[in-house]
Amino acid sequence: MKVLWACFCAGDILLRREGADGAFSLPVGDEPPVAIQPWNHVTTLKTKLSICDLHIVRLSKPVTDIDGLQMVGLRKTFFLLNSEEYQFAGKAAELLYWDANTKYCGVCGSPTKWMTDISKKCPECGKEWWPSVSTAIIVRILKKPSSAALQEGTESSILLVRAHNFRTNHYGLVAGFVETGESLEEAVRREVREETGLQINNIRYFDSQPWPYPFGMMVGFTADYVSGEISLQKEELADGGWFTRHNLPPIPDKASIARRLIDDWLNS
Repeated sequence: MKVLWACFCAGDILLRREGADGAFSLPVGDEPPVAIQPWNHVTTLKTKLSICDLHIVRLSKPVTDIDGLQMVGLRKTFFLLNSEEYQFAGKAAELLYWDANTKYCGVCGSPTKWMTDISKKCPECGKEWWPSVSTAIIVRILKKPSSAALQEGTESSILLVRAHNFRTNHYGLVAGFVETGESLEEAVRREVREETGLQINNIRYFDSQPWPYPFGMMVGFTADYVSGEISLQKEELADGGWFTRHNLPPIPDKASIARRLIDDWLNS
């Protein structure tokens, strides 16, 4: 059975590259691609249909001097790995993040111990700990022209916003975490109302996407504008507005479900 290795140091993962211009892939082999220390815990996961095992480990230091091996930021691997290996890398990153944040029991404070490859247990109070994904919604809102405006050639427009925490100047879609006690659709309405002051309807499920930055699940929706003037939540959003196909600002890269939602509209 093939063994894949997901070796991380900080936010970077170790990839194998065939030649200077060759394709990237996760390292393969029964032994780790680089020396690991006894205290570096190795987690083993069975992948889809048990085609291969995925070994996950956090390295003590980055790899910088081995031909054919290169440390790469996780987000960049979307464009370098095939879709299956990118998903493996994301899951590995999430488990390492969870491990780092569950060193101690949240009930009694004692050090936790691994129970299975994806769970821990407190040896003192017996509390078991399993990874818990943070669920967030993201929504594409369209503003459709009136019948008269449509006859005059007026186009539909899309609501795009730019958050303060965006690392580039791109514009994306309204998004936010689901709160305790609310449905996904209720979260969509609340986030849109809180961040923009708008009222929407016709909320429809689009698709979902694991989002290992650091530990999330993005659930995509579409919706239609009903009423209201844009009033941005200044604490979170730097800018926002309605855009047509012909005056779009920079938009997210293809790694995100936000881009899939926008492209779906552009291609419709």
